[in-house]
Amino acid sequence: MKENDLNKERILIVEDEEDTCYILERLLSKNGYEVASASNGEEALKIIDEYNPKVIVADWTMPVMDGIELCNILKNEEKHKLIYYIILTARVAISDKVKGLDVGADDFLVKPVENEELLARIRSGVRIHNLQHELKLIEHSKAIVEMACTIGHKINNPLSGLVFSVQNLESELKDKNVEGVEEDLEIIHQSVERIKNLTQELVKLDRPELINYADDKKMLKLS
Repeated sequence: MKENDLNKERILIVEDEEDTCYILERLLSKNGYEVASASNGEEALKIIDEYNPKVIVADWTMPVMDGIELCNILKNEEKHKLIYYIILTARVAISDKVKGLDVGADDFLVKPVENEELLARIRSGVRIHNLQHELKLIEHSKAIVEMACTIGHKINNPLSGLVFSVQNLESELKDKNVEGVEEDLEIIHQSVERIKNLTQELVKLDRPELINYADDKKMLKLS
């Protein structure tokens, strides 16, 4: 991928008619989009994870896998639900539109498509995708903060009991010569401080960030 394509919005065209596909590719490329294409739904599924488009423009009628079947598959997968899905069709019956909406299509365009109308629908689709993505990130961050606060408060209760017990233990053993007690108490103190610091970091966490710590696993980044 070219460096200047990195900030372009990605559109996937799924169309078996070569001439139509070529015209759509040229139109979208000239208007600043990064464009990929597939000749049917099955081919689209092979590239969609790597390409990660924000909008798909798919023909209803195609060999191997049509646009409706592809839409149904994508809208039932969590990682693809936010893709804005536009169906191109020559069908104008209300029953056909209802069928498309039932499988999760976001928009319909009747062939032959007017260029400006297609561009307007794609701009709208990109905006909607971006807004939904931002909302999802906000909800995810909120869930992490709530989880961190819950863990922090739950750790804090047994921690308080531990601190109280250690203080009593120190008092009771203060004048007794018990071998190893001082070393044990120091270890306990260090552990308590570590738990206290962790608790405070969790409770005060307001901008959660995940970092890698082993293989493909992630953990909260704490100061």
